[in-house]
Amino acid sequence: MKYALLIGDGMADRPLAELGDRTPLDFARTPWMDKIAREGLLGMVRTIPPGFPPGSDIANLVILGYDPAVHYTGRGPLEAASMGIGLGPDDVAFRCNLVHLTLDEPSPRMKDFTAGHIATAEARPIISALNESLGDRGLRLHAGVSYRHLLVWKNGADDLETTPPHDIPDREVGPYLPKGKRAEVLLELIQESQRLLRSPSFLAMISQDNPNPPNSIWPWGQGKAPSLEPITRRWGIRGAIITAVDLLRGLGIYAGLDVLRVPGVTGYYDTDYEAKGRYAVEALEEGFDFVLVHVEAPDEAGHQGDIAEKVKAIESFDRHVVGTILNRMNSWEDWSVMVLPDHATPICVRTHTEEPVPFAVLSSRNDRGTGGRFSEEEAGRRGLQLEDGRQLLGRFLLGSPRV
Repeated sequence: MKYALLIGDGMADRPLAELGDRTPLDFARTPWMDKIAREGLLGMVRTIPPGFPPGSDIANLVILGYDPAVHYTGRGPLEAASMGIGLGPDDVAFRCNLVHLTLDEPSPRMKDFTAGHIATAEARPIISALNESLGDRGLRLHAGVSYRHLLVWKNGADDLETTPPHDIPDREVGPYLPKGKRAEVLLELIQESQRLLRSPSFLAMISQDNPNPPNSIWPWGQGKAPSLEPITRRWGIRGAIITAVDLLRGLGIYAGLDVLRVPGVTGYYDTDYEAKGRYAVEALEEGFDFVLVHVEAPDEAGHQGDIAEKVKAIESFDRHVVGTILNRMNSWEDWSVMVLPDHATPICVRTHTEEPVPFAVLSSRNDRGTGGRFSEEEAGRRGLQLEDGRQLLGRFLLGSPRV
């Protein structure tokens, strides 16, 4: 049996007047996802349990069948696993963004949580230089991709209150700075980064063409190393994951999935969609039973409030990922494909929200279809309503007629 789980990050949305009161997912041309919905099973699933923040970490844990109340320790340690950074039992890992704040204002705002989507080649020496300035304080920065980096605090505090920077676009940052016991360590680090990033030696490393260059770091998503039973052991499968995002790579590692490195994937609008689809097909042909393909671009467009880019990203995901894989899967005797967003990232709020999202499954085992298009409205009106998203993967792999 061959399984493909295809996640378009943040594809779900809310109706927009600019699109005739349709969502970007409903407005986009998505013949392949529509085919899955029409000929297979369509429904809505709650990937953010009540009481949890609507982040990709929580949503994807749930999609893979884990209970975040038991297994979630924070986003940082998942990204650390992706980067090959080992954590001691008392080490705390933080996701650490390079950001652009309006530091010239009396009350600085979060102008750009991506620091102008700074290039990785430019960001790495900046992180390295910042790291050298930290000295021996039990704090270490690790360079990641673009604006996404990691901070490890040896014997650090993990019971702090921090805020994802993408949750506060254009808001004053003062109320969202780290709070709690020993938060002053992080506050001093943030202030020091702001001083350094405005110094001549750092400004010389930053592109003059970037309208929102990095002028601060922003640590968040802290936690200690989690303990997860691999889904590969639980379900007796050999699996792989394809993604450009360290969070998903790290979660894949904990879940027992092989991380496949695909040239040209970026986690942004310019990612190589076709390569992701092609590598997924090759992985299944080469002996993997299960492949998870994750595409970040729709989520990025949602955070930027860019309707046109979100529609384009959804259409590219459909054509080059879903279409490529579905075409090949259909040639095997036993197969199943599931497609869904991990969460909604509505254009109107430019951040993640907790509402249920549509999913659709097409399998060689199906004998009748739902008949609807792949959209929030169709899935809510005529599809299965699954309140506990942790059940989704098991039903997908077991081939339940009700998913």
